[in-house]
Amino acid sequence: MTHYFDPPMYPQMVTLVGLGGTGSQLSRLLARMMYDMKRSQRQPPILRFIDPDRIELKNCGRQSFCEAEVGDYKAQVLARRYNFALGLDIAWITEPVSAERHFATSDRHLVIGAVDNYLARRELAAVPGIWLDCGNHFSSGQIVLGNTSDGERVRQAFETQHDVIRALPNAALVFPELLQPEVVPTDMAQSCADLLATGEQHLFVNDWGAAIAAQYIYKLLHRQPIESFLTYFSLNTLTVKSDPITYSQILSYLSPT
Repeated sequence: MTHYFDPPMYPQMVTLVGLGGTGSQLSRLLARMMYDMKRSQRQPPILRFIDPDRIELKNCGRQSFCEAEVGDYKAQVLARRYNFALGLDIAWITEPVSAERHFATSDRHLVIGAVDNYLARRELAAVPGIWLDCGNHFSSGQIVLGNTSDGERVRQAFETQHDVIRALPNAALVFPELLQPEVVPTDMAQSCADLLATGEQHLFVNDWGAAIAAQYIYKLLHRQPIESFLTYFSLNTLTVKSDPITYSQILSYLSPT
């Protein structure tokens, strides 16, 4: 039996963390969403971009930046671009994400992670509300949607609720290794831009991830039924596969109690 995810609270604030490969592509889709909601007289949530990085030459073309913007903050450049172009009011923060500093105790957050390090993901895991995590490899990736790292809460949701489920496991439960240091030799530690430049990451892998993440966000903001919690994609096979919200499927990702 497939269930539907309907969070108990409508997100009042949407925060995109990471404006690199996937994040810079997703920022444009988010801005279009906010503009479309305003045009159709829907009340859009507050939108924020968080990223401490400045634009480098290697980011141009492969991310949503040009050479004239080198040296400026990624979050500021993209927020101002869409504010000017679409009449939006996107806020930006140019420092590393902090669950304590940047998020209130309210659970009416939708935080979107497009980061490539475990320290940032640990902060995202501590944010109350819904967490949509984007990750990718050379030519494939996954998108995870969840709102709790408490496995028992997820089990209780399936035991006490019927068609509509209020609790889904977030990336900390589904892929706990994402919150642990990755053992990588120093000379192999590279950013997405470095990997793209050396041909170790597909040029369009971030675009695919951003498009899938945007559809999850669109459904959330428009209160449409969400039937999956995890989506895998592969550019090699040109396939997208989503795991449905069923108890057996969810249970396979939860650690035994």
